[in-house]
Amino acid sequence: MKSHWETIYTTKTPEQVSWTQEVPITSLEFIQNLNLSKESPIIDVGGGDSKLVDHLLNLGYQNITVLDISEAALNRSKKRLGLRANKVHWIVGDVLDFVPKQSYALWHDRAAFHFLTTENEIKKYLSIISKIVNQAVVIGTFSTNGPTKCSGLEIQQYNSDLMENLFKTIAFFKVNCRTENHTTPSGGAQNFLFCSFQKLTRQT
Repeated sequence: MKSHWETIYTTKTPEQVSWTQEVPITSLEFIQNLNLSKESPIIDVGGGDSKLVDHLLNLGYQNITVLDISEAALNRSKKRLGLRANKVHWIVGDVLDFVPKQSYALWHDRAAFHFLTTENEIKKYLSIISKIVNQAVVIGTFSTNGPTKCSGLEIQQYNSDLMENLFKTIAFFKVNCRTENHTTPSGGAQNFLFCSFQKLTRQT
């Protein structure tokens, strides 16, 4: 899997891959609606060379981590950000092998989760979230009206009920879900499902 993504990011430009967004409007909207403090630790999982980190820095968020399996993808982001890259924590690794050194207030994932297609992979992903995320999750994945493959790989489609039921198993409860079309750089359309979840906190 790592070699697959390194090849993608070393042979294709952002304009040649379907997931590129100049401004990740929906992710930013969902994140801002959570009303987190600007010091809250945020992790962007599968962030690659996404410009989400640029916009979070512009908005004043101060504790951002970007995790991706592709070192080449992260290097693109670092080059684009220049000196501002020093304000971000960069981690090269597979999310399923992720052993964090801290907890996070927010876990963001746009277009990584749907590449996990087995029950064991999905359970492991959710288990990691349950252990290290203490406030919220924002996730964007292909909907049941979206593609069945991406970058030559099989994916898992989701609807709102499926997502809600999965995250309930780790005590994260739905705040909002909606579908929307993402226009690819080539002019195509991909239907995404975006959901936000908040962790259930015990009251004493």
